[in-house]
Amino acid sequence: MKILKMIAIGAVAISLTSCVSKKQFEALNINYKQCLDGAAANQRTIQDLKSANAGLTSENGLLKDQNNSLKSSLDACLANTGKGSANIDKLIGEINSSNAYIKRLISTNAKNDSLNLALSNKLKRSLDNIADSDVQVKVLKGVVMISLSDKMLYNTGSFDVMPAAQEVLGKVAKVINDYDKYSVLIQGNTDNVPLKSASVPKDNWDLSALRATSVARILQNQFGVDPSRMTAGGNSEYQPKTTNMSVSGRAENRRTEIIIMPKLDEFMKLMDSAPVK
Repeated sequence: MKILKMIAIGAVAISLTSCVSKKQFEALNINYKQCLDGAAANQRTIQDLKSANAGLTSENGLLKDQNNSLKSSLDACLANTGKGSANIDKLIGEINSSNAYIKRLISTNAKNDSLNLALSNKLKRSLDNIADSDVQVKVLKGVVMISLSDKMLYNTGSFDVMPAAQEVLGKVAKVINDYDKYSVLIQGNTDNVPLKSASVPKDNWDLSALRATSVARILQNQFGVDPSRMTAGGNSEYQPKTTNMSVSGRAENRRTEIIIMPKLDEFMKLMDSAPVK
């Protein structure tokens, strides 16, 4: 629009050449050219500004997209942070429950260890006049184990308890009755020599089991041990203490063990209270 105006001015200036002096005309002509140059420069500036504005508009769009993307990421992060906090709280709760359970286990084990030690000491004092080769008392893996030799309890190949052995069983029964919260496991064991007779007992399995039940029967009938606390069974020759290659080794393997331990149902109650994962 400005260029058209300048052309019009130029035309007017030409038409007026006859009315003005040559000097005035040249001045007007110079001014006209300067106006044309200025108009062209302005046009270039306008185009540059338009290009710059287009670039800024495009960049502004990109910035808006980036801002929206960052906002979405922030929202997701905040949401995940909330979930993470909930998970952390749950984990802390589980850890606290596990720690409390472990403390109960430790407390229970410490209590049982103390009771077992006291029980073991009491048994040793009660049986201090019995030869160590015939009766051994020790705490093993959290239980009190009494090992009674074969020669003290039975005749060879027999499962009938000899009368002399009943004094020992009476002393053991007294301690068992004092610790009425404990269970009693009676296990018969033999060496690996087969029985000569094939009647009763039939084999070492039979002999070991019958010897265990004989002891359990005496503890119940003669010394009043609650039968619901007792379990009797045989291991035959399959849990030897030592080698069966020697006479002394076979003698040591022929034994009846009375194992006194915390009641299994008490242990199971403790296990039931374990934290659920």
